[in-house]
Amino acid sequence: MAEGLTNHFLADTWQAVSAGTEPAGYVHPLAIQTMAELGIDISSHTSKTAEVFRQRAFDLVVTVCDDAAENCPIWLGKGKVIHISFPDPAKATGTDDEKRLVFRQVRDDIRGKVLERLKVLA
Repeated sequence: MAEGLTNHFLADTWQAVSAGTEPAGYVHPLAIQTMAELGIDISSHTSKTAEVFRQRAFDLVVTVCDDAAENCPIWLGKGKVIHISFPDPAKATGTDDEKRLVFRQVRDDIRGKVLERLKVLA
């Protein structure tokens, strides 16, 4: 969701790519649905491992895992690293509506916290 939000709202100053240490192999359907609510299509995005970007130099790497920053994987590639924590919405439990609400909350938190931080750093 962070990749989609950044590339949609801040495309004039930032280009985002997303990866993880344990990719699920798919983009969660509720992530696709809640991003579509904002008019952002992430249905063609893929689940990637951070290893595919190891040789790429980045201006900035933003880790968003839900544990404390010290529990996030270490980025060994090039680029300044900052951490902004969010719960993993894929771990939400309950009804589909309750899960969708969690995805919306995380999406909106990412939009607020990550995008505002990137605007300051631009």
